[in-house]
Amino acid sequence: MNIGKQFKEGLITQNPVLVQMLGMCSTMAITTTLFNGIGMGLSVLAILTCSNIVIAALRKIIPQKIRIAAFIVVIAGFVTMVDLLIQAFVPALVNSLGVFIPLIVVNCIILGRAEAFASKNTVLASAVDGIMQGFGYTVVLIIICVIREFLGSGTFGGGILNGGLGIRIIPEGYPALLLVLPFGGFLTLGCLIALVQHFMSRSASKEKKNEEVAE
Repeated sequence: MNIGKQFKEGLITQNPVLVQMLGMCSTMAITTTLFNGIGMGLSVLAILTCSNIVIAALRKIIPQKIRIAAFIVVIAGFVTMVDLLIQAFVPALVNSLGVFIPLIVVNCIILGRAEAFASKNTVLASAVDGIMQGFGYTVVLIIICVIREFLGSGTFGGGILNGGLGIRIIPEGYPALLLVLPFGGFLTLGCLIALVQHFMSRSASKEKKNEEVAE
C-alpha cells in the first residue's frame, strides 16, 4: 500500500471525474452552489469508504458469479443510512440535492472502485482508496461549484454563508446566468478536464525527457 501514490491517483492521475469521467450525471446537475458540492462530495466519500471496507472484508466470501449484485446491496445499505442521516440532520441538503442522494447507489464511481480495487485488495488499502478517491471527487465538485456559482450567480458560499444566500461578489445583472444551467456545467467541466490533461501531458513529457537524459 502506497498512500502517496493513492493520494496522487485520487486527486489527479485517476481522478474519478476529471480522468475516469465517472459520476457525470450528479456532477452536472448539482454543482451550482458550494453547499451542494460539499454535501454531495462528503456523502460519496463516506459511502465509498464504508463500501470499500465491507467489500474488501467479504471479498473471499462473496461468490464470483453474484459479486456485482452483492456489491450493489452493500452500497445500497450505506446509501440508505447516509440518506436517512441527512434527512434527520441536514434536511436542507435533501431539498437541494433531491433524487441524486438515492442515485448514489448506481454511481459508477462507487461500483467501479468496488470492482476494480476493493474486491482485490485488503481492508486497509481499500479504506485508503475510498478516502482518496472520495476526496478527489469532493475537491473537483467544490471547484466546479465555486466557479459556476461565482460566475453564474455572482455569489460565494450559497447555501452556507449569509443565511444561505451566499456572499454577493458580483452585482446582480452582471453574472453570466448561462453557467448555472446544464450548459455551464459541461463548459466548466470541459475546461477543467482540458487543463488537467494539459498538465498531465507536460508532466509525462518531462519525465520521458529525464529518462532519456539519464540513459
